[in-house]
Amino acid sequence: MNFIMRIIVTAVVAFGLSYILKGGIHIDEFTTALILALVLAVFNAILKPILIILTLPITILTFGLFLFVINAVIILLAAHFVDGFRVDGFWWALLFSLLLSTLTSLLYRGEAERRNK
Repeated sequence: MNFIMRIIVTAVVAFGLSYILKGGIHIDEFTTALILALVLAVFNAILKPILIILTLPITILTFGLFLFVINAVIILLAAHFVDGFRVDGFWWALLFSLLLSTLTSLLYRGEAERRNK
């Protein structure tokens, strides 16, 4: 149940961000946002650890800042695989990934605090 709630929260945040970032992020409808959230979950579980290991030297050299680039690449890959989701460039993907991860982290943290009380 927790996984389903995380997917729904991520989809809602992504769909909302597509309205805020109209110039570079386009999500056609909410079902597309749900599919995007599922694809991002799979990519983050499988592809992201592989990319982190492969780019470990540059990640260490940049004090971890290269992880932002990896997140943007994952967003661009998701745009390639999900019909109805378009990103107009690397910088839009970077901004979208930063905002998506920040907002979902804040929402998940609030949920965890409520559960612990």
